Order: sequence, then structure tokens, then C-alpha cells
Amino acid sequence: MRLSRKFVLFFMLAAGAIVLTACSETTVSKINADPARYKNKEVGVVGRVTDSYGIMGTGAYELDDGTGRIWVATTRGVPSKGSKVGVKGHVHTGFSLGGRSFGTVLEETGRKTEGR
Repeated sequence: MRLSRKFVLFFMLAAGAIVLTACSETTVSKINADPARYKNKEVGVVGRVTDSYGIMGTGAYELDDGTGRIWVATTRGVPSKGSKVGVKGHVHTGFSLGGRSFGTVLEETGRKTEGR
């Protein structure tokens, strides 16, 4: 019985380490400053939902991590305003003008939500 608990604990720790290394956590200000750096990479951001719009399971919500805000597009339903969210996804930009990116969006691939 004791051996199986140790195995389960070891397995959980190993799985957690793999999940954490699969997606690097960054800040919204870093993403907004240089979105091309994060293209084709999965990134993670943690923050509070400041605004959200959704219909029939799809939508978008604005996430504020204290360094800036970014819109997150989702097909998993939108979290409520004020929720603390950890989200991972791929960065997309609408267009660049004069060295500045406009329309930077995070396409959600996973999410963990805490209540208000």
C-alpha cells in the first residue's frame, strides 16, 4: 500500500513537470511588445477577466495580468468577469504598422479558472 502511494506521488509530480515545461508563462506586456517572438509557440498567461462576450460556446474575453491586457479567443465558453484565469494558447496578430502590432489575440488551447 505504501509503495503504491509513493508511485502515485512520483507520477503526479512527473506529469506536473511535463505540463509546466510544455508551455512557458509570460506577461501580456511582453507579448504585446513583440508578438512575432511568440508566433508558433504556446504561451501561458495568468490574470483577471475584465470583459467577455460569448454566444453558443464561442467568444472572446479580455485578460488583464497587471502588465497589460490581451483578448483571448475561445471555443470553450467564456469565463465570467472578475474570474482569475490561467490560459495557454497561440499568439496571432491582425496587422503591424510603424513597428507596432494591432489586433494581438491569444487563441486559447487550454484554461484553468478560479472563482472570483
